[in-house]
Amino acid sequence: MPSRRHFLQTAAAFGASLALPAGAAPAARKEHRIELIPSAFQVPLDPASPARTGVWSFNRAFPGPLLRFRRGDTAHIAVSNQLPRDTTVHWHGLRVPNGMDGVPGVTQVAIAPGGRFDYRFELRDSGTYWYHPHQASFEQVPRGLYGALIVEEDKPPQVDQDVVWVLSDIKLDEQMQQVEDFGRILDVANEGRRGSHLLVNGQLAGPERRIEVRSGERLRLRLINAASARIFQLSVAGHAAHIVAWDGQGVTPQPQPAQGLVLGPGMRVDLIIDCMGKPGQNFELRDAGRPKVTSAVLGSLAYSAGPALRSRPLTTSIAVPPNALPEPKLGQATDHYIIFQGGMRGAPVIGTIDGKASRIQEIMAREGLAWTMNYNAQHEHALMHEPLLHLRKGEHVILHMMNETDFVHPMHLHGHFFRVLAVNGVANPQREWRDTVMMAPRQSVDVAFVADSPGEWMYHCHILDHAAGGMMGTILVE
Repeated sequence: MPSRRHFLQTAAAFGASLALPAGAAPAARKEHRIELIPSAFQVPLDPASPARTGVWSFNRAFPGPLLRFRRGDTAHIAVSNQLPRDTTVHWHGLRVPNGMDGVPGVTQVAIAPGGRFDYRFELRDSGTYWYHPHQASFEQVPRGLYGALIVEEDKPPQVDQDVVWVLSDIKLDEQMQQVEDFGRILDVANEGRRGSHLLVNGQLAGPERRIEVRSGERLRLRLINAASARIFQLSVAGHAAHIVAWDGQGVTPQPQPAQGLVLGPGMRVDLIIDCMGKPGQNFELRDAGRPKVTSAVLGSLAYSAGPALRSRPLTTSIAVPPNALPEPKLGQATDHYIIFQGGMRGAPVIGTIDGKASRIQEIMAREGLAWTMNYNAQHEHALMHEPLLHLRKGEHVILHMMNETDFVHPMHLHGHFFRVLAVNGVANPQREWRDTVMMAPRQSVDVAFVADSPGEWMYHCHILDHAAGGMMGTILVE
């Protein structure tokens, strides 16, 4: 392993141990000791059917167990690998010490079958997050290795129910078993591998996936897109659902778009819904995304026949309190650029791999890679690459992302949140915080952040086939 990478891994792990000494948390905070055991087992995707489907997941639960904390708690999570393959766990969206980020070959050695790794970090930010492997994630995530992680606010908005839906999909054959065609170049170089069936919390989507409500209730619905490639376009029939957080970070409450709420892989959204339907009514939650699947109905809001909880909506604020994130100062920020090229229908760009320039078609045929960032294609977590960017700790950054491909790319940065400044040069009035942002085909997106966390941080497309196909690199903060 290169000396630079070895130094970063050692320093990050040592820094993590210093940052969280045993017993250092104030008495009001809690340390959670949790064991996660990834393994293979059988689950009923449809509780009404005797069929069982093989999945990989954590603690023999599909999805993995919901982890709930309060802001300021510490988590000590021991991962004991009972899979037949190496694995890791990445805490998507959480600002953790670099050595706890769960990226094999970058922040840790992968956990071998029968091995164990202890993750320990403070929950600095409230919000909706999730966890999944960063080892062969294009295969391990669609096999079922994912789970929700919630960090509760000190003063959350008043609701009657707080419900988490982990959305995903799965590719099944006629015997209800997973189709094991992971990593095909046709998926890598196109839209990514899509499942044939939608899942809600590990069960087949449909009207049977019910959220039971009483008339007059206020519902907080946290939606997590854990699919490896599918982009959801969500709508809640008959209700004024308001977006109150993106990627765990509170925003000025805004109504769901009339055309549906777009949720790309890796992204999360929190909705607050005042349920003012009549007792006995049912309203569908639908996905209008493409390609079509067996059912576009994800589930339903099902009103009980009992008396209403209240006759009119609550008047308390639905705003989610913000986290203390470092605000980028645009006037002193440095500009950095990343150009994305490639794909099956892409121009015959020249890419560099192992220091040699080749046409993208040759790279696809020889290496199974299909994408370049700043003209460089690399294998997942390649050890000998150079980071895309070298940043100074504390540097204020404007990152200009230019998508010259014919495909959508949800771009995710580890260890940091960023403000979305502009799309195609047009200022974004919301300037919301994100850790994953969608780039449409032939689109540019400008974001800004403060590089305040030292280490080597992954930056990649969260269509996981794209990441495995070359759209994965690192940003070094030192």
